[in-house]
Amino acid sequence: MLRAEGISKDWKEFHLRDITLEVKEGEHFIILGPSGAGKTVLLEIIAGIIEPDSGRIYLKGRDVTDLPPEKRGLAYVPQNYALFPNMDVFDNIAFGLRVRKVPKPEIERKVREISKVLGIEHLLHRKPRTLSGGEQQRVALARALVVEPPLILLDEPFANLDVQTRAKLLGEMKRWKRELGFTALHVTHSFEEAISLGDRVGVMLDGKLVQVGEVRDVFSRPASEEVARFLGFENIIEGIAEGRKLRVNGVEIELPVEAEGKVRVGLRPEDIIISTEPIRSSARNEFKATVESIEELGPLVRVHLSLGEIPLTAFITRSSMLELEIEKGKEVYVSFKASALHVF
Repeated sequence: MLRAEGISKDWKEFHLRDITLEVKEGEHFIILGPSGAGKTVLLEIIAGIIEPDSGRIYLKGRDVTDLPPEKRGLAYVPQNYALFPNMDVFDNIAFGLRVRKVPKPEIERKVREISKVLGIEHLLHRKPRTLSGGEQQRVALARALVVEPPLILLDEPFANLDVQTRAKLLGEMKRWKRELGFTALHVTHSFEEAISLGDRVGVMLDGKLVQVGEVRDVFSRPASEEVARFLGFENIIEGIAEGRKLRVNGVEIELPVEAEGKVRVGLRPEDIIISTEPIRSSARNEFKATVESIEELGPLVRVHLSLGEIPLTAFITRSSMLELEIEKGKEVYVSFKASALHVF
């Protein structure tokens, strides 16, 4: 469907470096990265809004690098939705069809159909300024999808929504994808969006696409320490490996694979279990640790611990913190499975 080859661009403070990616037909491909990684610049290059310094873009095998946006046939939903304030919802959705000189009866039919799928039939007479953020997002998506583009480009589509609306629309987006079968290239910094919607994900850091793969594979097997830290492996432990044992300052940790010499392993905070007594479980790694500090994050609590000279961070629920009476200086047991460790 889409292939970008060797895309590079110096644009203001952003620098893209030799980006190559392929989006397959019917796929929801997520580009995941922090703010400033260059995600939106890449999307705008693919859309034709910005010219690359080097590289080529192919759509269905056709080189579209030198074509203006309107000749590429793509649909682009920017982060601010860019609805026309002087038009009502019907005319906003119909805009692309009118530009393509679609007959009036066909426009009426298509707008009604897409509005029904996205649940906005009752909004067709309203102006954008009277809509909520979630309603504006639906209208912007309807305007993009109604022209039946080969590819829809989504720039942080849920970033401006409140938590509840965002959660609802994530679920609905999956349903719309099933019903309409569109192909999407979607940029975001949200792990939740990537995991919920993505078929494949590409991690972008500092203008480079550093890892591409199935969502589950990328999140469980990051290609580097840099990717692991971005994806939430807050615990990076360095030691000397001998077979399936990692020795760190007198502590012996069971590994999931054999390794030799100096290695680093990553461990997610949510994979650590905290208890006040030894745990009977399948976890092969269990140690005494001391609570150093606590950060309350709403329903979750980040607990900073020391396992000898090894710092660890774990997540527990607030109710678990109260039940276990977790406080600074308290000695606890921590455990984690060898399979939760990722060896670099």
